[in-house]
Amino acid sequence: MANENWHWQEVGSAWRGVGIYHVTIIVPSREPLLGKLIIPQDDPKQAYVQRTKLGNALVEKLLNHPTYYPEVQIVQYCLMPDHLHVILYVKRPMKQTFNTVVRSLWQAAKKLGRTYTPSINPESDSGLTNGENTDAPFPIFTERPFVRPMSRRGQLQTMIHYVQMNPQRLATKKLTPELFWVQDNIEIAGRIYKGVGNADLLQRARYVPVHVRSMMVDEALHGDDKRLRDYMNGCVLAARQGAVMVSPFISEQEKAVMEVLLKEGLPFIYIADNGFRDYYKPQDSLFDAVARKQVLILTPWEYDAGKKRVSRAECVEMNKMAEEICTPSINSESDSELTNGE
Repeated sequence: MANENWHWQEVGSAWRGVGIYHVTIIVPSREPLLGKLIIPQDDPKQAYVQRTKLGNALVEKLLNHPTYYPEVQIVQYCLMPDHLHVILYVKRPMKQTFNTVVRSLWQAAKKLGRTYTPSINPESDSGLTNGENTDAPFPIFTERPFVRPMSRRGQLQTMIHYVQMNPQRLATKKLTPELFWVQDNIEIAGRIYKGVGNADLLQRARYVPVHVRSMMVDEALHGDDKRLRDYMNGCVLAARQGAVMVSPFISEQEKAVMEVLLKEGLPFIYIADNGFRDYYKPQDSLFDAVARKQVLILTPWEYDAGKKRVSRAECVEMNKMAEEICTPSINSESDSELTNGE
């Protein structure tokens, strides 16, 4: 169509070379037109998607797609009730751009969608009937696919795991929806937050911020890492003694503290640098921590789809938020020393 604009790639990049991409094709209405989630014995680990006719047809189109683009290999895919995830590997440079490959798949999906209409039988196990030659085609895949190039070390394995875990995580959300819906108007120290996770963590007796100062890192880089090690160990010890740790966990050292908290099941509040998009789902280990009631994710911002990185000013502001959340409980000398890293 003439009015379709394709601006996925960075300016000056043609996306013709070797690369790995995560592509998601969505039913914008979020109706389960592609399948039904089945959760045997209410066990998320056994969850799977029972495909509709349309879901089966879409997967068949996907699996046949490399026939037309031999440079492209399907690494992993997962059909969900309202979307399709696929990881594609461009094995060698193409004459076409990768946009062309995705656009072709999207057009095939749209054409396929137009051959189906909603079933008039509510008891139909597929939810759809074949509606070829209908006078009122039902547009399904009206939204451009989401395309994400992968370039960082380890990103591919992380994304493969994410795609594979989709049915289990959707099942977890359905079985414990109260932990995953977005809670509005959480007021703390005069700020209004939105939250996802265990809001009961806001009722604990003691909170301690995790904020590794640059002076500690500089000292460690120059061979004296005692203060940094003592501070990080102190954070973990405080959590083991019952404190709820609070932080945006920005630096590598702060992330290392969070990894220990996650591994040991210790509670913490995570301050996110972006808002919650529609159908928000925490990523990877944070998702599992939410399911275990181990974490509360807070953000004061609305979701910004164009956000790529966090600014220094935002880092400073988020660390300030952590201090504000913790302030009522920082009333002992030991807590103050831990917080300030003095």
